[in-house]
Order: sequence, then C-alpha cells, then structure tokens
Amino acid sequence: MPTLTIIETGQAPAAIRADWPDYPTMFADLLRPHLPDWDYASVHLSQGAALPDPATLDAILITGSPAGVYDTDLPWMTPLFDFIRWAAAANTPQIGICFGHQAIAHALGAIVSKSHKGWGIGRHVYNIVHRPDWLTDHDAETFSLGVSHQDQVQSLPPASTLVAGSDFCPFAAIDYPTAPAISFQGHPEFSPAFNCALYGIRKGKALPTALVEEAEQSLTIQVDNDLTGLWMANFLKQSSP
Repeated sequence: MPTLTIIETGQAPAAIRADWPDYPTMFADLLRPHLPDWDYASVHLSQGAALPDPATLDAILITGSPAGVYDTDLPWMTPLFDFIRWAAAANTPQIGICFGHQAIAHALGAIVSKSHKGWGIGRHVYNIVHRPDWLTDHDAETFSLGVSHQDQVQSLPPASTLVAGSDFCPFAAIDYPTAPAISFQGHPEFSPAFNCALYGIRKGKALPTALVEEAEQSLTIQVDNDLTGLWMANFLKQSSP
C-alpha cells in the first residue's frame, strides 16, 4: 500500500487552530475518497521534525505555510529546497499547495516573491491553458479554488508547463513532467468555512474589512475542491510505482 508523506510547513493561526483539523488531516480527508488504498503520513517540519530521505518515499505533498521562500532564517527552509531537488532527482512524485507550490517552483528555478498586487483571498477562478493527462473529468475552460496568499510564483520554472492562471495570479497551477511534480496556488483542502474563519481573524487588521466581506461573499459560489483533489489523485496514481 503506497503512502503519501505530507510535509507540514505551517499551522492554522493559534486563534482558530483548535477548531479545525490540522493541515495534513485536511489533505487526507480531501484525497482519501479518490485514494482509498493509500496511507497518509505526516512530517511536522515547521515544528522541528527532520525530513526523511525522499528516495525512500512513495509520494510527497508540501502544505501551505505563513512563511515565504525568502524566510531563509527559518532552519527548515533551505533543507526543504534541497529535499525538493533531491526528490526530483529521485523521481519521487511531489505535490505543492500554496507555499508548497511556491517552494517547488523556487527550488526548481523560478522567481518567487511577495506580489505588488497584494493579498489574494476568496474564490479565485483560473483559466486552464494546458491539459496534462491527470487533468480529467472537466470540460470547462476554468476551475476555482479558495485562496489566501500574498506571495506568488513570478516566472515559469525550467522544464515545467503552465497549467492554469489568472490576471491576478498568472502562474497558478504548474506541471513538472520530468520531476515529476504538480502544484497549485489555491487551497483545495480548505473548506469555504475555514477560509472565512482564516480571513475573519485578520479582518480590519492585515486585511481590509471590505476585502474580507467581498471574499466571504465570493465563497458562497461553489469551488472545485473535490475536482482538484481528483486531479491530485490522478497524478499520484500515474506517477507512483
């Protein structure tokens, strides 16, 4: 039975942490309906856990984080980039979400930085520009996810293909055929309710009240969490031994 090793690079803010599952559990809940025969293991990297040898793993998922790829003073940041490159060299499948999306892109040669466009929150719609084999069961030209980010991938990494983007976030989903890896800026593991709770603790502080209210309203429209979970599962089935 294969195992997806989830590298936890951050936690929910302390004010809401006890009210929700941790990020690895959210991902397991998202993927288990599509990968019922897989096991799920967690490495709490941001809490001091050591990274395993990626060559010994079946597949890897890197979570979101409040940190940015430029926070190299964090003791786990540079080792994570080495880990991503070693996993790519070992052909160990990788998935990155939000910070994980940015970390894979940075480790494999892209520019990642805080965006001058500011915070992206709420339901964001992405235009599909390329359809890898794992992107199935969706004939539309767009998909949507809830987001919470200031940083963005600013360039397409070498040996990668842009899958989807938007005016706000041009490099929102990337496929790395030879790594192999895929990554998404949006959060398929976050329910609309969790997104709203996350925005709520920043409302009127880091996030303007009007922006939060607009984001909350946008999330009354369905997002494509389960579909993105299916795509992630398809990728893992295709890429794993």
